[in-house]
Amino acid sequence: MAADSMEIDDSLYSRQRYVLGDSAMHQMAQSSVFLSGMGGLGIEIAKNIVLAGVKAVTLHDTKQCETWDLGSNFFIRKEDVLNQRQRTRAESCLVHVEHTNSQILTKPLLPFCPCQFIGCDAYGICVRVFCDFGEEFEVSDPTGEEPKEIFIQSITQDSPGVVTCMDNQPHGLQTGQSVVFREVNGMVELNGTARQVSVLSPHSFAIGDTSQLLPYVHGGFFVLVKTPKTYRFETIERQLCDPQVMTPDFSKPEAPLQIHAAMLALDTFQEQHSRLPNTGCLQDAEVLLKLTEEAPVNAELVRCLSTTARGTLSPLAAAVGGLASQEALKAITGKFAPLQQWFYLDAIEVVKPLQSLSPEEFFPRGDRYDGLRACIGESMCLELHKLRVFMVGCGAIGCEMLKNFALLGVGLAKSSGEVSPSSFLDPDLIEKSNLNRQFLFRPHHIQKPKSTTAAEATHDINPDLHVDAHLNKVCPATENIYSDSFYSRLNLVVTALDNVEARRYVDSRCVSNQRPLLDSGTMGTKGHTEIIVPNLTESYNSHRDPPEEEIPFCTLKSFPSVIEHTIQWARDKFENAFAHKPSMYNSFWLTHSSAEVVLQRIQAGESLEGSFQVIKLLSRRPSQWEQCVAIARLKFEKYFKRKAIQLLHSFPLDTRLKDGSLFWQSPKRPPAPIDFDLKDNLHFTFIVSTARLFAGIYNIPYSEKDLSEETVSRILADVKIPEYRPSEKVKTDETVKKPDQMKMPQSSEEEREAITQLEQAIAANKSLQMSPLQFEKDDDSNGHMDFVASASALRARMYSIEPADRLKTKRIAGKIIPAIATATAAVAGLVALELIKVVGGYGFESFKNCFFNLAIPVVVLTEPAPVKRTLIRDNIYFSIWDCWTIFGHEDFTLSDLMNAVREKYGIEPTMVVHGVKMLYVPVMPGHSKRLKLTMQKLIKPSVDRRYVDLTVSFAPEADGDEDLPGPPVRYYFTRDGETP
Repeated sequence: MAADSMEIDDSLYSRQRYVLGDSAMHQMAQSSVFLSGMGGLGIEIAKNIVLAGVKAVTLHDTKQCETWDLGSNFFIRKEDVLNQRQRTRAESCLVHVEHTNSQILTKPLLPFCPCQFIGCDAYGICVRVFCDFGEEFEVSDPTGEEPKEIFIQSITQDSPGVVTCMDNQPHGLQTGQSVVFREVNGMVELNGTARQVSVLSPHSFAIGDTSQLLPYVHGGFFVLVKTPKTYRFETIERQLCDPQVMTPDFSKPEAPLQIHAAMLALDTFQEQHSRLPNTGCLQDAEVLLKLTEEAPVNAELVRCLSTTARGTLSPLAAAVGGLASQEALKAITGKFAPLQQWFYLDAIEVVKPLQSLSPEEFFPRGDRYDGLRACIGESMCLELHKLRVFMVGCGAIGCEMLKNFALLGVGLAKSSGEVSPSSFLDPDLIEKSNLNRQFLFRPHHIQKPKSTTAAEATHDINPDLHVDAHLNKVCPATENIYSDSFYSRLNLVVTALDNVEARRYVDSRCVSNQRPLLDSGTMGTKGHTEIIVPNLTESYNSHRDPPEEEIPFCTLKSFPSVIEHTIQWARDKFENAFAHKPSMYNSFWLTHSSAEVVLQRIQAGESLEGSFQVIKLLSRRPSQWEQCVAIARLKFEKYFKRKAIQLLHSFPLDTRLKDGSLFWQSPKRPPAPIDFDLKDNLHFTFIVSTARLFAGIYNIPYSEKDLSEETVSRILADVKIPEYRPSEKVKTDETVKKPDQMKMPQSSEEEREAITQLEQAIAANKSLQMSPLQFEKDDDSNGHMDFVASASALRARMYSIEPADRLKTKRIAGKIIPAIATATAAVAGLVALELIKVVGGYGFESFKNCFFNLAIPVVVLTEPAPVKRTLIRDNIYFSIWDCWTIFGHEDFTLSDLMNAVREKYGIEPTMVVHGVKMLYVPVMPGHSKRLKLTMQKLIKPSVDRRYVDLTVSFAPEADGDEDLPGPPVRYYFTRDGETP
């Protein structure tokens, strides 16, 4: 689709649309951006804006390409530098920017009159961003957070009236905001009205005078009303004197104003000398410091800025480029709160330990690393070249990380470095939706492997880089490949994953092998980085987020109250009918030798495991399209009419609980039966999509004509709907778990039908296999989302719940993580900065974790959590990074192990456990006899590992105390004289 089209290609921008919304996406598809300066920071901003889908981008830079640029601009190639015509940086970048996204139109815009202005500079270790969006700039949605429906416990009839949330649920409101009320019983005057709130507590607030309203009875909920907000900006001339700054690092709150003064002095230096301070020149540093005499500054910061000003830290440019490009999107769309008005960031922790090196370390040598060398010196550059990194994942963050590695020269072929992107719990092939964030990929790469494609693209950026692409998953099943020996050859591990369990596994392998781990992740405009260093910090597994709260089965089955419930219900229906049951059915036939044998056993009256479900599926198996449509119609009747009739029969509207309160009150909603109407588009969509899915699992062909309203209507005219009479009451206990398999009672009629079907299948030599479906949200032609969206919307209508549009339904049903390139670039840049510190062996105080939300915007840099050390006794401590080692031999017994631990570590072991197997517990009968058994008999050595990790407890100092846990005891199965 062309970039100047009013329509947006959902398959390309799906994840970004969840962040920005349709309105913002359409505004970008009609907007133009002028970018001046194609250095490291400029090209980062250009790349992110182009990926976002802006209609037209004009690049402006008259500087000619130099070798120096190869270390900061990933779109400039060596041939651009060697070209006799001496191309400008803008010309060299243009072709690559055009092809970053085939939907972007890049063309000159003349004349150009900016409405909003964003200024960015990067000098060595310091960067700045300045925003001026005019005297009045209206923002439609400052936060981008989706308002939640909060259910009401009570509303007082008073002045002011006080609203209390159900179950003391926190409302998250701020005084001055407004909420709108819905479905309130009793105080009905509130329904549909907006009231400004005054917060009283986290779960209550006042809403003004309610004394003249009817008394509140029960139920209802409220939703935050999002109101536009106007921001006012001052010109840069006024802001230079009285800057409004953001503070990203509260451990040095004075830093932003100090950097402001230092960079203004740098501007003055350039005006006076027509150049930047020379690299490593102490005299120029003192001149710059003198220019800051009237401002309170950090002298060390000013000197570091001066000596590195000519250099470029590409990771710093990437991090701030993400923030600056998000500000550009805000200027275009009016979505999210803009930066007011300065953002400053320094990387002094990167260069501070290097200041004692000789000035020659930082001098240029005529290669692509001169800009980097000016900041960190030749020795550190060489360490980066020798680095061996293992990166797990090569999606959005992975592509950005590979680009950073290429610019830093991480792992050069001549020094046998290794960067290994490996897919993990992610499709190995490139999809169209990846192109919006994973900038190393192009349209012609679709359906190619991510790892090998990313490796080739990274090699184009830096041909000297050695990239070893892996196609395996990193998991317990591949530990023969990613073994301890493999990890022992690495310097560090980087994760670029969107899966918590995958992170936990990689983290455990890093802790086990004493390797640093750099982790990051994004969700929409939010991002985080975590630095994990052996013996200094906690690991990823040291902290756990609270588990995601599951929706009770009873709520899904009978009492949905919010749209998320109906979407999950529809998703579960898809999984059960079109994936689980067909898979179970196929497994049944795979378990038994043949249909003939099964037929004989059923005819003999034998009960086969799983046969109830199989008999039911077999007896109702359709053989033609008309039967699929009929099944869909019966499903409609069951889901959206009979279920409501049954519930209202079991619990009439006036039903009361034991305490006298109404059964049907918030959050419970009474259902209303839906009468089928083929003229209703939602009804028609459900019938057709359901019929298509049944045809799919039963391998029944159908044509486009079969999907027409005329054909479907003709078929439905012959479908007889049995009369329905409600039966027993339904369960209302929300602790009831969803059964793994609903076993249906065996019916003689169904059994006879099953036997008939089997006989016919055997006679016709037909396959009894079904074709389970795997839910695929991104293919609109397969009917999967049609089923989920229509089923969810119908159930929402039945329960009077506000329906969701298709985009929201797809996000929830597909568990899609919203994503945007700006946040991805920012986290990758921040991680790459920490990589330099890890390589340099810096101290704990140098490392920084980060959390940011580019929408608000807020950036928070903090120290990592220090490693916790546990006291065992007598100044013997251990942490998660400790592992005690014992080397055995073929005749080494359990008693020998305990003696070795006692002698080597001075502690009396009391219990030995391997995984879930208790090797020695004194109170267990017969365990004393195990002391004489060899370790090889108790634990069979693994083929892939020459050791096992044992959990050993130790005797307490005082009687009566519980046994003390210690670090893992790693026992090596070695022969005499052999070392691990």
